[in-house]
Parts: sequence; C-alpha cells; structure tokens
Amino acid sequence: MKARTLLLTAFASLGATRATSAQTIPRSCDIELPPGTSTTANIRSTPSGARVTYLGRGVLARCIGQGNTLTADSAEYYESEARLYLVGHVHYTEPRVSVDAQTMTYYQNDNHLHAEGNVVGVLPNGSIFRGPSADYYRATVDRPLARMYGPGRPTVTLVQKDTTGRGRPPDTAHVVANQINMIGDSLVYAAGRVQITRPDLTASGDSAFMDSGSEFARLMRGPSVQGKGNRPFTLTGEVIDLYSHNRQLERVVATPKGHALSQDLELVADSIDLRVQNNELQRAIAWGPTRAHAVSPEREIVADSIDAIMPGQRIREVRALRNAYAESTPDSGVISTQRDWMRGDTIIARFDTLPTGDTTGKPKIRQIVAEGHARSFYQMKSSRGPANEPTVNYVRGRVIDIAFADRKVATVTVSEQAAGVLIEPAEASSATTPAAGTSPPSTGPRPTGTASPGKPAPTNTPPPAGKSPSPTKPPPGVP
Repeated sequence: MKARTLLLTAFASLGATRATSAQTIPRSCDIELPPGTSTTANIRSTPSGARVTYLGRGVLARCIGQGNTLTADSAEYYESEARLYLVGHVHYTEPRVSVDAQTMTYYQNDNHLHAEGNVVGVLPNGSIFRGPSADYYRATVDRPLARMYGPGRPTVTLVQKDTTGRGRPPDTAHVVANQINMIGDSLVYAAGRVQITRPDLTASGDSAFMDSGSEFARLMRGPSVQGKGNRPFTLTGEVIDLYSHNRQLERVVATPKGHALSQDLELVADSIDLRVQNNELQRAIAWGPTRAHAVSPEREIVADSIDAIMPGQRIREVRALRNAYAESTPDSGVISTQRDWMRGDTIIARFDTLPTGDTTGKPKIRQIVAEGHARSFYQMKSSRGPANEPTVNYVRGRVIDIAFADRKVATVTVSEQAAGVLIEPAEASSATTPAAGTSPPSTGPRPTGTASPGKPAPTNTPPPAGKSPSPTKPPPGVP
C-alpha cells in the first residue's frame, strides 16, 4: 500500500476542520504526503480502536494548499488526538516562519507546534529565535497573529531593516531572557534577567517589552541602560522607556527613582528624560516631587526641576527652576571646611564649550546667575589673614550674576535690592597696630558694593541648585 494513501486515510477525519474564509486568512492544516517519496508506513490500532501511523525512512508532509512543509527522519501520527510527532532533523516551514529542531509535535486541532532540541526559528523579517525548546502557534481566523514562546533562556536576534531608503544595512538587537514571547513580526515580551544589546546601547532588567514596528521598548524591575560611544552614559530607574526613530535611539525616560550618570553630569530625580542624537546625550531633563539633584565635577544643584543642555554630550548650560540651590567648592587656594553656596527662584549655570576633539576635558564654569530672591555666600583667599580663615562675602538682591575666569570668581554683580557684607579675618584687620589715640580699623560689615583691595565687590550670585543646603549662616544682623 502506498504511503500517500495510508497517510490520507489516517488524516481523512481532519478534512472537515479546514477554514472556509478567504485564502488570505490562515487555515487549519490538513496534512498530505506527496507522491514520489520513499517513506514507509505502518498502521496499528489500539485496544480502543484508535489508529496510530508510524512513518520511517524520511518523512515529507504538507498542509494542503498552504505552502507549509514538515520534514523529519521519522514520524508518528495519533489519529484520536490529531497529533503528529516528528523525530530527527525536523524542519517546518510556512510563509511566516521556519523552525528547525531535533523533535517536534504538531497539535493539529490547535495549530500548535512544540519543538525541542536546538530550536531555531526564522521570521519573515529575518529575526531569529534560538533556544532549547519553543512553542509556535500558527495564525488562524481566531488567532490573527502568530506567536512563538520560548522558555529555558533563549536568544532572539531582532533585525531592524532600513526604512529611510538610503540603502543602509540592517541593524540587529540581541535579546536574552529566561522566557521570550514573540507575537506577530514586531512584538517581543521578555521576562527574567533580560539583556538587550544594540549597536547604540546595552540594556538590562527583569522584564522588557519591545515593539520594532513603533520602535518603542520598555524595561521594568531594576532596569539599566548604558549608552555606547566615546562618551558613554548610564540611566537607571524603576521603569525605563526607550524611543527610537529610523533605528537610532532618540529618547530615554526613567521614572521613578531616575539616576543618570555621564562624564560631565550626574542627575538624580523622580523622573529623568534624556535626549540622544548620534549615540550622544544632547539634553537631560529632571523633575519630580522629591526635587531634582544635579552634580558636576565642581558643584551641586538642587531644584524642583533641572534642564541640562549638553550638545555632543558636553555640558553647556544647566537651568534649575523653582527654589533652586547650588553649592560648590571654594576657589583654589581657599582653605575652608565650608562650601560656597547660592540660592534663588531660578539658577542658570553656563560653561565654556570644549573643543570637538576633546573627549576627556572637564568644562569650565563661565557664569552663574541667580534670579528672584537671590542670595550668595562665597569665600576668597585673604592676603593678610591665616590660610584657613578666608575672606567671606554674603550678598542678596533680586539678581546675582557671578562671572568666572579660569574657574575663579572674577566679578560679582548684584542688581536691585542689593545688600550684603564682606568680612575679613580679625588677624587681617589688626595686622597693623593703630597709633595711640586712634581707633582700630573696623571689622564690621562694609557697605554693599565695596570690597577689600583686590577683592571683587559682593554681588547677587545665584545659588547652585542642589539638595537642601547646609549653608554657612549669614553674619549676625544680616537677613
């Protein structure tokens, strides 16, 4: 008896399951054995009357009229269960996927394929699944999107083709996780120690969702993103969203508990929004109920929100908005346990731009401005007093503008409602013994806008936006 006739007889009861919808809608698989093969068949009946068909010497089967093919070294078909079990060099193909494995079980009633042993699945867009086992659910009338599920820590290589028409080769993203669920051609759900590697970044988390169609990804439960390039950055939070366009990362958002770190700037806030171009940070925005905190190599800024502008990942300007506070280390040569500080409704810090080729230098502060109820406390080296007792300046006004030269205070300008004091160490004022009958030099506050010889006049300086300060208290009697 010919194998083709045996197989069609065994599968005859399945013909009624064929879907009657249009050919564009996936249908149930009615299997046939093409003629001209050397397959041998042996049919046996169980005590209950159900038949089991054993096929050997190479198996080639097809889903009638659907372009689907199953090949294997041998196979078993259980008629009562509508189950086909294939063993050895198993290969399954259909217009939407191809799967290779050592063994496969095809559940005909559910259009479900279970594969085990070095499973490799290839999607029409070129994405590849590799794992110890996988379950593939064919698209049907009731299940319009095909689905592939893999446990056992599989690897998926997502192919992102060029959509710009520029002829660029496709990029790839590698996803490794304890479990991966792929739906259709674009949706990927991953769970358990997820690791994602792209040409522009690496990312990790305990679970992830990726939509290659909309170029969106979400990482959850301890996620982390590391940007690549000459000036890498790292972003962490409880949830991280990634937005790309034309396969290039453009935006990364972490919330809550956001923490961003780059060579020039560190940001901590409830929410952090990073803007990226050519694998480099261009802008960083931080905000949230617990306030935003920015740290650069020489100063700290705290405010309700912070906007850092950093083209080419080189910090150019930091804006701290609402109840801003900043503190910094004193000028070089000043020995003090206290830090300089500044307050204001808004603080703006501007930095010198580094040359394009400089990937290691730190940007120098050029100007810092505090606006709205501004106050500033800063220290300068005293030319006559002890080294550990600097000259102290405290000023307030509506606007304080401090200009720097070579990282040192050059000028301080206070605008509107200006007031303040300049205090020098007692030893500096009494260094010269007064003549008999004369009064010693005053060590009290100097008029606003005056300064010791060689010292800048006190002015309104915008306090660097930073965490709640522990600033030096102003002199007695000065608000």
